[in-house]
Amino acid sequence: MTQFNIRYLLVSICLLLTSCMGVPDKVKVIESFDANQYLGTWYEIARLDHSFERGLDNVTATYSLRDDGGIKVINRGFNAEKKAWKEAEGKAYFIDPANADKTRTGKLKVSFFGPFYGAYNIIELDKPYYNYVMICGPDKSYFWILSRTPQLSYPIKQHLIAQAKELGFATDKLIYVNQSPEVINYEAGRHVTH
Repeated sequence: MTQFNIRYLLVSICLLLTSCMGVPDKVKVIESFDANQYLGTWYEIARLDHSFERGLDNVTATYSLRDDGGIKVINRGFNAEKKAWKEAEGKAYFIDPANADKTRTGKLKVSFFGPFYGAYNIIELDKPYYNYVMICGPDKSYFWILSRTPQLSYPIKQHLIAQAKELGFATDKLIYVNQSPEVINYEAGRHVTH
């Protein structure tokens, strides 16, 4: 391989990796994010379709601190057809440095597959309570609405969907996730599965 080809390959790889960390056009991440308040279990309310979640209901994302300063991510969902849980463990790290008040911007990189990272952009958050959140990836084909509870009130859900539509997300293609009480029980504020 010539030196030109090697440089071209390296530049292409860098551009590809950088594009996986971006924020979609006309979308802004939140400016003041408290990671400690975000930790715990979130219930998936709605999402755009992706192969890695296809067929899953009762989807949750649980976040906890890692020893290296990152955030441990456990995504879990139930496939009713197979009567089986599917779980993926990943890790997330902040991209931007901490603000003076120790908060962060809502821009993280997340990996479930070795050294490969994708964007995890927090674009709406119920502050100061952290009851619901809207998240997107590097482009508008990745989008989620999460809540601290299995159900989100209709007015709040409609407000978030309208906001997402205004930002250019394909809200007509949203999948509304079934959070079935037959599968999820509550014990001391945390979900326990059958």
